[in-house]
Amino acid sequence: MKITPLDIKKQEFKKVLRGYDPVEVDSFMQMMSNEFAELIHENNDVKDQLLQVEARLRDFQQMEKTLQQTLMQAQESSEKAAENSRREAQLVLQEAELKANQLLERARNDVMRAKDEVATLKSKKESLVSRLKVLLNSEIELLKALELDDDEIHRDLSKGTGKESIAIDEIVNKL
Repeated sequence: MKITPLDIKKQEFKKVLRGYDPVEVDSFMQMMSNEFAELIHENNDVKDQLLQVEARLRDFQQMEKTLQQTLMQAQESSEKAAENSRREAQLVLQEAELKANQLLERARNDVMRAKDEVATLKSKKESLVSRLKVLLNSEIELLKALELDDDEIHRDLSKGTGKESIAIDEIVNKL
């Protein structure tokens, strides 16, 4: 059973002979009632403060939990971002290597084509030079033959009627 300051104030004792002095008991009871009231008041203040501290503690615990979750999420995000960056860097590197290989292959192909073209052009040049040599040799031979024919015709003309010079002009025009 809880005792209140009012219970202490209203408490009455039986009166007996040779008992305690009623004034002294009443003043003591009054003093006890006041002390008890003050203790109850202090106890209530302490309870209120405890409730406030507990509420703040819960708030701080909630904030701590939230901060820990945020920190973990930030750490996970950071790790994911780093992993994504590594993957992206790897992809960029692979793409660059692929492009470099493609460029090298194209360059090799271009070099091979150029070599083939050079070989073809050399072959055509050699063929053309040899054909020109043959042509020039045949033209030289033709010229020599014409000079010989010319000399013979002049010799014959000096013997002939003059009709032969027309034939020489026709031969030169045909050439």
